[in-house]
Amino acid sequence: MDHFNYEKGRLFAEQVDVGDIASEVGTPVYIYSKATFGDHLGKVQAAYAGVENTICYSIKACGNINILKFLAEAGSGFDIVSGGELYRAKSAGADCSKIVYAGVGKTDAEITEALNEKIGYFNIESEAELENLIKLAKKTGQTTKAALRVNPDVDPRTHTYTATGQKETKFGVDIERAGQVFSKYGANESVRLCAIHVHLGSAGKTVEPYAEAMQKTIKLIEKLRDDGFTIEAIDIGGGYGADYETDTAPTAADYAGAIIPFVQNKNLKLILEPGASIAANSAILVTKVLYLKTGGAKKFVIVDAGMNDLIRPPLYNAFHFIWPTAVDKGFVPGKREREPQINGLEVVDIVGPVCESADFFAQGRAIPPVKRGDLISIFTAGAYGFTMSSNYNTRPLAAEVLVDGDKFTVIRKRQNYEDLISLEKDPKDLSTP
Repeated sequence: MDHFNYEKGRLFAEQVDVGDIASEVGTPVYIYSKATFGDHLGKVQAAYAGVENTICYSIKACGNINILKFLAEAGSGFDIVSGGELYRAKSAGADCSKIVYAGVGKTDAEITEALNEKIGYFNIESEAELENLIKLAKKTGQTTKAALRVNPDVDPRTHTYTATGQKETKFGVDIERAGQVFSKYGANESVRLCAIHVHLGSAGKTVEPYAEAMQKTIKLIEKLRDDGFTIEAIDIGGGYGADYETDTAPTAADYAGAIIPFVQNKNLKLILEPGASIAANSAILVTKVLYLKTGGAKKFVIVDAGMNDLIRPPLYNAFHFIWPTAVDKGFVPGKREREPQINGLEVVDIVGPVCESADFFAQGRAIPPVKRGDLISIFTAGAYGFTMSSNYNTRPLAAEVLVDGDKFTVIRKRQNYEDLISLEKDPKDLSTP
């Protein structure tokens, strides 16, 4: 389980007992493993070392600046989708020349900020956006590079909410229109349109869609080059699968094996935007059992984390392996799986305190028996966990903790009630010490 393992029936994050963290920091709490982040980034870097590349970690997956800082120090660039993410990247000491900026609705202020920071590439989602970028580049006296995002009409075989590479989507332009866009804007001096961007979606589980997308995109690049346009890079995006269940997603080497052959000897730089494949298994969400309840034939385990802390299960019907942090020897799990083959488990719904029927983490799930006060770990919570959390039901955001070897540090304090209303108070109240 990466750097989260059971020792004598107790869950450890690297060399730190998870129960000790919860006792000191409280619950719910996100616990990150620095070593796991580093291992996963390193595997991606090693897999693509044979070609010119820029690895741009996707900040939207998990964006705490303390995490971004050590990823930048390890050589990572960043994929951003907002001005706020640009600010996070800068605050973490990022090399702005290794930043790519995606997103269909960049504001003028956001574009201007990115131009002034001289980011690597803007990923262009529409002709209207490209026209606006050209206008703002001229206005600010800046020049920049851009990659046209094309939709190769490839099915990534993932949840409909996370699929983005098909024709009928708000993202990018149809691959057939790419030639027209280059004909109209390819010679612009303020915005050099010199790359192609493709992103199929998130949570991919097979390499075949990437190979299909690369095949179509390379043909497009060859046609554009034949027409006299300079294409220096291909950004294959992100969406690479993570092991929510042990050994169910392709490895970084598997993806590289399908992608690299298309760019070898093509004089193309390869840009990748991994997020979940680096962050997902780098964190757990630890929550405490509040109550046990029976409703009809169902048993409920009510915990102190809610859908505001981790919305993936109700939003995407996402699976997260869930297990107590302290168990008897016979209940130590061998791997993350949907139906553990262990005797003595109880089938329960694991739910939170939020006033929504959708507030659940698992339904009909077999776990070891638990009681009030026990700690439960929700695994593979690093990607789109904290970053998608909210204050719904006026619930303070959870704390974030980073484990490094035998030490842990709170890298984001738990919100308190005063934090929740501080921006709503009357100005004269805000000025009061």
